[in-house]
Amino acid sequence: MTAETLTISGLSKPASRIALGTWAIGGAMWGGPDDANAARTIEKALELGINVIDTAPVYGFGHSEEVIGRALQGKRDQVILATKVALNWQDGKVFRDSRPARIEQEIEDSLRRLRTDCIDLYQVHWPDTKTPLEDTARALEKLVKAGKVKALGVSNFSPAQMDEFRKFAPIATIQPPYNLFEREIEADILPYAVKHGLAVLAYGPLCRGLLSGRMTADRQFEGDDLRRTDPKFQQPRFGQYLTAVEDLKAIADKYGKSMLALAIRWVLDRGPTIALWGARKPEQISGVDEAFGWTLEEADMTAIDTILTRDIPDPVGPEFMAPPTRS
Repeated sequence: MTAETLTISGLSKPASRIALGTWAIGGAMWGGPDDANAARTIEKALELGINVIDTAPVYGFGHSEEVIGRALQGKRDQVILATKVALNWQDGKVFRDSRPARIEQEIEDSLRRLRTDCIDLYQVHWPDTKTPLEDTARALEKLVKAGKVKALGVSNFSPAQMDEFRKFAPIATIQPPYNLFEREIEADILPYAVKHGLAVLAYGPLCRGLLSGRMTADRQFEGDDLRRTDPKFQQPRFGQYLTAVEDLKAIADKYGKSMLALAIRWVLDRGPTIALWGARKPEQISGVDEAFGWTLEEADMTAIDTILTRDIPDPVGPEFMAPPTRS
């Protein structure tokens, strides 16, 4: 399969417009780790033409990075390796921390776990309002100059925060939540990215599985599954979102595509976007090729908006996932 690609400033190779998201590979909040399947998932992604792997230290408290590091031995030059910085944790509780000392520690930990000497894309995971953005940006720019990082990105930043960061270091990417059901970035972040030439790494394009087309109303979420606290998965909203998915399938059928492919294609048609397709088993990324090689007609974009307005009278965003600031 030949994947569609997008150029990211500062990187020498074009990025596939679908990336492998590895939060679930870390295990935490996703039912525990499954390393053998995780390794096979990474191998399958490469076979399908995906060359961007996105991770973070907080995914399994380092476990996702370790699994990826092992899986990429002998294949490191095939991928754009993206990880993050500026979340800390204590006793399993996560909080924002982008102090220079934390960054200096995290880069060394990530390089070791990923078994590499350079990270292609290093992203600030969440803005830390207790640390001046100048301090954070200058600390990250030092890593670029030292050859430990090729390009910088931010995640969950507002345009104002990006403006402040860019006074001291360049940004190549922004990573916000974005999918058919969570569209807040269309008001400000997406136009900002277009204006400033940033690639948008859209996380959650399948909205925690809601847009996979495989979820049913009797689905139970157990243990530490984050969907137990996601308002979208609580009734009556859960039923409303599932109704919308059923209605959206009619548009997917028009193109001879799956619901999953429609959800990804919609993200790819909205701008300079890369969809972060999360998976922990090889079969969960089957169908990637369905999302490439076609576009949604404008009339169908309008029909999608009509379905969402009709079926979901009280939509909610992904705010529940935001970690707290430092105490």
